[in-house]
Amino acid sequence: MTNLSVQLQIAHDRCGRLRRLLDEEFDALRGQDLARFEKLQPPKAQLLQELSDIVESHRTILESADSTANQLLTSWEAFRASMLECRDLHRRNELLILRKRDTIRGALQALVGGGDAGSSVEVYDRLGRVGRSGKRQAYTQA
Repeated sequence: MTNLSVQLQIAHDRCGRLRRLLDEEFDALRGQDLARFEKLQPPKAQLLQELSDIVESHRTILESADSTANQLLTSWEAFRASMLECRDLHRRNELLILRKRDTIRGALQALVGGGDAGSSVEVYDRLGRVGRSGKRQAYTQA
C-alpha cells in the first residue's frame, strides 16, 4: 500500500468521523442542547482542518496520476462523494440553526413590539390586558 493510499484511507476515516459528528450536532440542535453543540465545535474544526490539509497535499499528485493509479483515483472519487455528503449534512444543520434563529427573533419582536406598525400581533401588557403591540404605546405618547 503506497503512502498516498494510506493517506486516502486516513481521509476516509476522518470523513466518517466528521459525518458522525455532524449527526451528533444535528441531534444537539434538534434537542436544543447548546452546551453539547458548543462542545462539538472544536473537534469539528480540527477534523475539517485535517481534511483540508490532506486534500491540498495530495490534489496535485492525484491529478497527475497515470492510468496505473486507477484504484487511487477511484478511492479519491469515493472520498469526494463522502465529503459532499458531509457538506449536505452541514447545510442541513445550518438551515436548522437559521430556522430556530428566525423563530426566536419573531417571538422576541412580538413580545417587545418591535414589529412594523401594521402588525396585527396581539400581546398582553403588564396588567394582563390584551393590546396591540406598538399602537397603544404610540397613542399614549401622543
